[in-house]
Amino acid sequence: MTEPTVTTAATTGRAVRFEAFGGPEALRVHEVPVPQAGPGQLRVCVTAAGLNPMDWFMTSDAETAARFGLSLPCGFGTDYAGVVDQVGDGVREFAAGDRVFGGALSRAVADYVVVDVAGTIAVGGEAHRTPDGLDDRTAATLAIAGRTAAAALAVVKPGPGDTVLIGGAGGGVGVFAVQLARLAGARVIGTGSASSAGALRALGAEPVAYGDGLVDRVRALAPGGVTAALDLHGTDTVRAARALGVPDERITLIAGLMDGITSANGANATRGEVAEIAGLVAAGRLRVPIAASFPVERIRAAVELQAGRHVHGKVVIELQGDGRTRSR
Repeated sequence: MTEPTVTTAATTGRAVRFEAFGGPEALRVHEVPVPQAGPGQLRVCVTAAGLNPMDWFMTSDAETAARFGLSLPCGFGTDYAGVVDQVGDGVREFAAGDRVFGGALSRAVADYVVVDVAGTIAVGGEAHRTPDGLDDRTAATLAIAGRTAAAALAVVKPGPGDTVLIGGAGGGVGVFAVQLARLAGARVIGTGSASSAGALRALGAEPVAYGDGLVDRVRALAPGGVTAALDLHGTDTVRAARALGVPDERITLIAGLMDGITSANGANATRGEVAEIAGLVAAGRLRVPIAASFPVERIRAAVELQAGRHVHGKVVIELQGDGRTRSR
């Protein structure tokens, strides 16, 4: 058996932990032993961690946490990016010094995270190579939101000639869904608040205000009709799409269940789709607006901002001392 390759002499590192489930007030930064990579695993020195609504939703109470297989004490956050600094026995795909990004369910906001080379976000964690030209802060936003957007678009299959209504278009998943639908050749109408109109236009969507009267406003924008719809926030867009005559098989949602509607699950997206999204970002064909960055010591403020659901773009936690992110 070969010895693991190690590049750090640190014995402890910071990790955001819950000792009791709850809101941002329950989050604490702890000094914990540095984890060790076992056979088939990598240890990553995390430089940035991206936040998602699922992070605070699934740790809000013990019952919800149990549904995701979480128990106390529990870490926080899922998306990460950084540099491999320990390679376990049997790993040939990665080496110390490789830049990687990926997901590790509810343990990513930490100085070090161990992931399985053959794992998934939910079981063991996963790692993808970070393309040249893609900085760590942006890479740390891709795994959950990019995967979920890809899964949603796979349900409705937008293309040239389609007009797609996207509810919650300015959120973390919407940032990706709008641009990917546009790259597929579709026209996109995105719902949001009045303050998000400029951000939606910048992504390539035609903004429309959500709330009462949505159906009439969409009809005015698209008198020729809407052909597909994604609801990335709740179920209101699903109802509007049905009222606009969109068939159920071309409607999807990510945050609920409705009879006749296929729910999109990011777990169904392939590693290839995640890598493709990273490549599009690195090539400048898809952009990821970063709404705010916080040092790990301000984790509560970051989560409060992200949980408010009015932020336009992604919220990122920066780690490793000065918070610098790396790119080639």
